[in-house]
This record gives sequence, structure tokens and C-alpha cells, in this order.
Amino acid sequence: MPILILLVWEYMAHQDPSHAYAFASIEDMIKATKETWATGELPQSLNASISRAVIGLLIGGSIGFILGTLMSVSRLVDSIFGPIYHLLRQVPLLGLTPLLSLWLGNGDPAKLFVVCLSAFYPLVLATYESLNQVEAKYREVGNVYKLSRSATFFRILLPAALPNIFTGLSFALAFAWLATIGSEILFNAGAGLGNMMMNAQGLARMDILIVVTILIGLLGFGMNFVINRLGDYLFRWRNTHKA
Repeated sequence: MPILILLVWEYMAHQDPSHAYAFASIEDMIKATKETWATGELPQSLNASISRAVIGLLIGGSIGFILGTLMSVSRLVDSIFGPIYHLLRQVPLLGLTPLLSLWLGNGDPAKLFVVCLSAFYPLVLATYESLNQVEAKYREVGNVYKLSRSATFFRILLPAALPNIFTGLSFALAFAWLATIGSEILFNAGAGLGNMMMNAQGLARMDILIVVTILIGLLGFGMNFVINRLGDYLFRWRNTHKA
């Protein structure tokens, strides 16, 4: 199928000029890749986007994990922050764009804030639900051994919930990457793959636009692949337990 798509794409690219514009040839895309790499635009944009996604994931995910944990173990925290969290997560990130532009401007702070939020929401929910859904028999073990509340959390609840929390982390990574590209398109000041796409659109460089789009997809796929393999390795005991 990929080969067939490439053949059809190449055929369309060599039709009339309007098709050549809409379907940049493979040769043009290779030239565009070399050109943008040689000028430093592509590596700079790659570094900016990946750094933004990773930093946003670390900050937003960490805060989300902490809040989700506190909401799970404390009824007071849950009653205070739970309704606010469920209210705010219903607001689309795109709906916050005008406010963020006024508060944070059109540069890196606004982009990073969007990425942090996109990682924050799924980690809060995954952590909260995973800890609350730990089977009662595991909690009973802590009661039998008369473990303290903190010991029960770190030795029983958290290890039992970690596989599902890690699944939430994979969702947070995917959302963070999507939010990175989206925020760079919306706040188009500075470097980034999203900014590069907007610049290519303005210059009518379909070859660069297609190259960046493919690159974004490959990077997203690669990140998802790596984190899934990491999860399989870290929690390989689950398969042993089931067997």
C-alpha cells in the first residue's frame, strides 16, 4: 500500500501545473529536505518542537500525577480540586487561544502552556482512576501487615496502579505532541515544525509542507513506539502473572 500511494502520488505530480503544485514530486521533496537541512531551518525546528513536547510533558505530566495522587488519597483535595478539574478539561484547548494570547503573548510561553495542559489532563485522570481502582485484596494485604498509610501507598497502591498510569502517560505523550504542533501553528512566532509549515504555506512551498507533515507523523509514530516498548519492558511481569 505505501508503494502504491507513492506511485499514484508521483503520477499526479507529473500532470498539469495545478497537480504539480498540489502533489509535489518525490524528487522535489528530497531536494526540499536537503535544502532546509543545509540552511539549518529543519534541524532548528526539529530541536524546538521535540524540546517543547518533552518539557511540556515533564512539567504538565508531573503536576498531573501529583494532583491525581492527592485527589485519590485525600477526600478534601478531591472535593476542592475535582470539580474545577472536570470543569476546565471540558474547555477545548483551542478555546483558550484568545486568553493565552492576551496573557502570555504569541511566543514560547503560550506554546509551552498549551503543551503542559495537554499532558496534565490525561495524567490527572489516569492517576486518579488507577489508584482508586486498585483491587480490594491488595489493600487487605496492607491491613494484614498493619502497614502505615504511606507504606500502603508506596508498597501496594502505587505499584499496582503504575501499569495503568503508564498507559495514561502514553496518551499524555500523544496529546503533548499534537498540542506542540498545534500551538506552533496558532502561535506562529519562533522556531518549530508547526511554524515551518505555516511559513511554507505562505511561500507556496508544497514540497516543504509535505516533508514536514510526513516528518511530524514519523516522529509521533516513533515516540509512541518507544514508549509502548518501554512499558512492555518495565511491566513485563504482568504477562508472567497472567500466564
